[in-house]
Amino acid sequence: MHHLTHLKMTPDKPVLGILLMLGFCVLAPLGDALAKLLGTTIPLGQLVLIRFAVQAVLLIPLVAFAGIPWRLSPRAWRLAVIRTVLHILGIGSMFTSLMFLPLADAIAIAFVMPFFMLLLGHFVLNEEVGPHRMAACGIGFVGTLLVIQPNFLSVGWVALLPVSVAIIFALFMLTTRQIAREADPIALQAVSGVIALVILAPALVLGHMLALKPLTLIQPTVWEWQMLAGIGILGTAAHLLMTWSLRFAPSATLAPMQYLEIPVATAVGFWLFSDLPDNLAAVGITLTVTAGIYVVLREQASARRLAQNAPPAQ
Repeated sequence: MHHLTHLKMTPDKPVLGILLMLGFCVLAPLGDALAKLLGTTIPLGQLVLIRFAVQAVLLIPLVAFAGIPWRLSPRAWRLAVIRTVLHILGIGSMFTSLMFLPLADAIAIAFVMPFFMLLLGHFVLNEEVGPHRMAACGIGFVGTLLVIQPNFLSVGWVALLPVSVAIIFALFMLTTRQIAREADPIALQAVSGVIALVILAPALVLGHMLALKPLTLIQPTVWEWQMLAGIGILGTAAHLLMTWSLRFAPSATLAPMQYLEIPVATAVGFWLFSDLPDNLAAVGITLTVTAGIYVVLREQASARRLAQNAPPAQ
């Protein structure tokens, strides 16, 4: 699960921005699909560790060669650690849910995140949220419940895991907003990869010694190593495509497009696992997507009105 962040803009090239976002919408579900394939044979901790290790290996040279500044203030380091812990929990919860749920259903449920962001902004940051967006939140939650319901009947409480993914990534985004002005997003991802390794490696060694099944270490086959590398490469590349898309097109153009991840996930799920959402889940997905796009567009319209009404700079 991913979400848009605001970046300093270069001159707009909207077609290029849209193409980059389309690339994200394809790569992100493919990475999740590989995690679903490996979830039955590779312990969860090892899956997440290698995901972040590949991220670090790919991005540290990129940051070095591009001369991207990576130094952080003590406050930013604290926030980066909190952000990385949230990222680990979010990815771990998503990978766990994919062991039990169809790909499209898990991703669709996790797309309840924009509604949590709206509510957190209202109740935590005292942001003004009008009745239309609150109503859209309600409709989105109803849609999510319709996707959860058939899965809950078949797999039980694990069907709620993508909701926890949504809550974790809402907190992840709030933390990212606090750090975004003083950290380049690519450098921040590189640093996060290193922080994740520092956290996860000792946890897995201890878990292996204590024979905790999700934290044990195994020797993957050559095919599994290739798939594990693929998860890290696809996850990292998807994040870079999203980051770069925002350099060429405004978030108002790109935010609704992110919902294309759901039909792509449906196609990939059918291709690899012969999974399709049932009728009730399909109705729920439609409600969630419609309400989510409405919230995004309404927020952008509200932001434009605020900008127009703001007093001119002195």
